[in-house]
Amino acid sequence: MKRRLIAVLVAALAAILVALNSGQDESGGGSGARVVRVVDGDTIRVSVEGREEPVRLLGIDTPETHKPGTPIECGGPQASAHMEKLAPPGTKVVLEPDPGQDSEDRYGRRLAYVRLPDGRLAEDAQVAAGWATVYVYADKPVSRDAQFRRSQNAAEAARRGVWALCKGDFHSAQR
Repeated sequence: MKRRLIAVLVAALAAILVALNSGQDESGGGSGARVVRVVDGDTIRVSVEGREEPVRLLGIDTPETHKPGTPIECGGPQASAHMEKLAPPGTKVVLEPDPGQDSEDRYGRRLAYVRLPDGRLAEDAQVAAGWATVYVYADKPVSRDAQFRRSQNAAEAARRGVWALCKGDFHSAQR
C-alpha cells in the first residue's frame, strides 16, 4: 500500500513539474518569444532574444489580406482580427517546432506552432473559430493534423467564421 501511494505521489509530482515547465523555453524544444505584431491570420512577427522575426503558423491557412496580386479574401480581415485578439503585441508565446516539418519556409519565415499563455495553440484556436482551415504543404501533414481536423469539422458543423461568412470558401474575394 505504501509503495503504491509513493508511486502515485511521484507520478503526480512529475506531472506537476511537466505542466509547470511546459511553457518554458528549453524544456519542450520550443523557444520563448514576445509578439511584436500580427501580420495576418496565420503569420505573426515576434521578438526572440532581441531579434525580430516572422513566424508562419504550422498546419493552417487563413484567407489572404496582404498577398501581392491577390484581392483581400473573404474572412481575411476577421481572421487577422481574431489572431490579434489571441496574441496581441506584447504577448509572451512559446514557438514549438514540428519534427516532421521544415524549420523555415521559402519566404524565410520560421515555421512553428504558437503556444499561447493559456496553453492553447494559436493554430487550433484559429481553426476552431472558423477563421482557418487545415493546411498540408508538400503532402506532409503536421503532427497535429488530426487535432486540427477535429476542430475544423466542429467549426464547419457549427458554421463558425468563414464557414458562415463565406460559405466555407476560404479563398474567395472579400464580400
